[in-house]
Amino acid sequence: MSETNIGTSSGTQRARKQRKPKKSQIPYAILLTALIIAFGFYLGRGNNQLPVYWGFGIAFGYILQRSRFCFTAAFRDPCITGSTSVTRAVLVAVALSSVGFWAIKYASVLKEAETNLNMAGVSPIGLPLALGAVLFGIGMVIAGGCASGTLMRVGEGFLMQMLVLVFFIAGSAWGAHDMGFWGKFNENAPKIYLPDVFGWFGAILVQGIIIVLLYIAAAKWQEKKMGTME
Repeated sequence: MSETNIGTSSGTQRARKQRKPKKSQIPYAILLTALIIAFGFYLGRGNNQLPVYWGFGIAFGYILQRSRFCFTAAFRDPCITGSTSVTRAVLVAVALSSVGFWAIKYASVLKEAETNLNMAGVSPIGLPLALGAVLFGIGMVIAGGCASGTLMRVGEGFLMQMLVLVFFIAGSAWGAHDMGFWGKFNENAPKIYLPDVFGWFGAILVQGIIIVLLYIAAAKWQEKKMGTME
């Protein structure tokens, strides 16, 4: 073994010896958990539903942080790294939410709360949608995160994402203020409501097939680009 390798090895060993052990974060975790529970009881004094919302928000944020779930990564990673793990996770989430929303909407139809022709909750496919999608896509790539990713990183203390959140709110307020103006472009824009086209069971079947095909395509894309599946 050469003297250079010996010197490098001994230097690495000294660096490891000098490195301070990490402090345990368990006491901080216990304290934070106690504060979360205490604040939940405080919220319950005013409204019984607020602790439920509080608990759901905490759980949702924890899942986002641990899974690194981000819609930006779902569209960005396949193009940059070839990885589609987040893309496939988004497709699974969309599939599960589709079944849930389908069940809720169909139950409303059975109770005659609405009909198949009720298009009040269906957004038109017009110029505002296309323009907003392009602007939001550009913005989230520059910012490095979508809405969920930005909120997650704000909780982690990233200053850049805090600035992004400020402009996110400002842009949303601006868009809400000008909603009437943009609504003029949607007067003749088409609306697509799958239950009206395929029926209720046909709609969930068609959407399921589309999601499965996209999932398979995402998996094949990763195998082609990376040669492996995560």
